[in-house]
Amino acid sequence: MIDQKNNKFAEKHQGKAQISTIIENEILKHSKDCKLTCLSAFQIADGLQISSAEVGMTVDLLNFRLTKCQLGLFGYQPQKKIIKAKEPEDRNLKKAIQDRLVEEKLTCISAWEIASKFNIQKMIVSSACEALNIKITKCQLGAF
Repeated sequence: MIDQKNNKFAEKHQGKAQISTIIENEILKHSKDCKLTCLSAFQIADGLQISSAEVGMTVDLLNFRLTKCQLGLFGYQPQKKIIKAKEPEDRNLKKAIQDRLVEEKLTCISAWEIASKFNIQKMIVSSACEALNIKITKCQLGAF
């Protein structure tokens, strides 16, 4: 079990948010050792027909940890991120990434949309970004 005294995820919400018991109950059902995977967070959001950001905020307020980012950027042990830089083989993929940049960064949702458009795994997009020195920002769950 995580020592919740050392987790300060709730602090980023500065007491402005309250825990929804409905979301909390779903998180408790799907979490283990105060950790919830990215995939589970999105499944909860879909099941409750709420935004992923609401689930992410509740995870923070519970001082739980999000794990196993579907882009491979955080939550893996022991190295935290698991993606490796890999140049995109498809020039169209590289162009799609570059076309979606905002201030030279790609948002998480854009990475997901590109993966869907090209019918590829999300980590292929993040690996391409890693090779192109493009930072992925604005996690849909609010983790980064």
